[in-house]
Amino acid sequence: MLRALAISAFSLVGSVSVANADVYRWVDDHGGVHYSDQWVPGSEVIKSSRPHSATDSSDSSHQAPKLTASTNHAAAQIEQQNASQAVKQDVAKAREQQCKDAKDRYEKAVQARRIYKPGKDDKSANEDRPDDREYLSDADADAYRLKARTDMQEACGTSATPAN
Repeated sequence: MLRALAISAFSLVGSVSVANADVYRWVDDHGGVHYSDQWVPGSEVIKSSRPHSATDSSDSSHQAPKLTASTNHAAAQIEQQNASQAVKQDVAKAREQQCKDAKDRYEKAVQARRIYKPGKDDKSANEDRPDDREYLSDADADAYRLKARTDMQEACGTSATPAN
């Protein structure tokens, strides 16, 4: 009790007499808490008479890792946001292309009088020889048109209308 009172009194007298000095606090090997106006290895500033600049050796060694870590974290966040934005743009382009392809397919299906099944080579053989084409029945052609319309609406949204 007496020791704590002595330390408090010493701190009070010390702070009044050196009001413009820095005050450092440290704990010794035996767990005793000490206060001083002199820096001791392992001590920390509890009161400062001046603002610490970035050139102070004790502050700069503690601040640099925090600034580097926060800067790296901020840079990583910015890079992640940029990557996310690039992915969104790529997805939007892909959806736009899918929508365009679906609209074209639907337009061709609606405008065609007769719809034929694609051949093994898809286009090359049947375009040159129209007699070899196998045409869909009217019911199958209507089902194909309905499927093309549904695909267009899924790719472009429900309010999509074909280009005229």
